[in-house]
Amino acid sequence: MIRTIWGRLRASLTNTIDDDRGDVPGWVLVTLMTAGLVVAIWSLAGPALADLFEQALSRVSGL
Repeated sequence: MIRTIWGRLRASLTNTIDDDRGDVPGWVLVTLMTAGLVVAIWSLAGPALADLFEQALSRVSGL
C-alpha cells in the first residue's frame, strides 16, 4: 500500500514538473520583446509613414 501511494505521488510530481503549460515568464518575455520591437520600428519609421500619409491625402484631395 505504501509503495502504491509513493508511486502515485511520484507520478503526480513528475507530471507537474514536465508540464510546460503556464509558462508565464516566457510569454511575458515574448510580449515585452514584441512591444519593444514595435516601439523601435515605429520611432524609426514614424516620420516617414506620416509623410507618406500626408502625401497620399494631398494627392487624393488635389491640394
